Amino acid sequence: MPDCDRCSRHFNSYSALRQHEQNSPHHHICDDCDKDFATWTALEQHYVNSPRHNYCQRCKLDFDDSEDLEEHYEEDHHYCATCRKFFQNEHGLHEHYRQSALHHYCADCNRLFRSASNLTSHLNSSLHRPKDVPCPGKACGLAFVSRSALLLHLESGSCKSGADRPTINRYVREYDTQNIITHPSRLIAGPGDNTTYTATARSWNGTAYECYLCHGEYRTLASLNQHLASPRHQAKLYVCPLSVCREPFTTLSGLCQHIESERCGVAKFKVVQKTMDNLMGKMRRLTAH
Repeated sequence: MPDCDRCSRHFNSYSALRQHEQNSPHHHICDDCDKDFATWTALEQHYVNSPRHNYCQRCKLDFDDSEDLEEHYEEDHHYCATCRKFFQNEHGLHEHYRQSALHHYCADCNRLFRSASNLTSHLNSSLHRPKDVPCPGKACGLAFVSRSALLLHLESGSCKSGADRPTINRYVREYDTQNIITHPSRLIAGPGDNTTYTATARSWNGTAYECYLCHGEYRTLASLNQHLASPRHQAKLYVCPLSVCREPFTTLSGLCQHIESERCGVAKFKVVQKTMDNLMGKMRRLTAH
């Protein structure tokens, strides 16, 4: 006959003993570990110390895994997962993010970003910056939050001036004679940067239209040709002028985004600032027709 030594009681069956242990204030059982503790404090200490448990001491709750526990902390307890610190209220966590150099935080939007470049892109968006970069294109009238946004507009071919990516590439080739932002071996006059790829019905492989360069598949021939017309398969004409970076780009807008992100610090150099200022200042030449 099963006995409960702690309570000095006898039971007719093990199921009756188990029911007693579950209901008695003298038993505190961890079902996951099948352990019985004499006090709640002992059971809680077990939850805290055991690697098998993900326990919130503030709420007295045991979670299935560490991700659930972290999510609970962040949603209910003003918790910084990076620093593993709790704060008394939302204001305390806000000030921690705002003052800490470890975090990339927009205090105005109360948003945390994964990297400095992501934060910079956010701060350079229309949420924080006015559209004060006008398009120089004739009869266009649009304005943008940054130079890179303007260049994307021009490169897309949607500007009323008729400018497009090949137009900008030709202009930069003529202007950047010192190859400050261009790769000299790839801006030689000729078809190089202006090569146009076109697909026909023969690109159908039986299930989709296949790109003969990267073998990507597309549902329609128009989608495949749109892909081929993109910068994806063009030469990387542009390069970051910083000697320790030298990251290449297929478009001027891509390089401009890189500079604006301040990811490598190239924007602080006067020669880069002057080159970009002059280039953008003379942009009217390519949009006057």
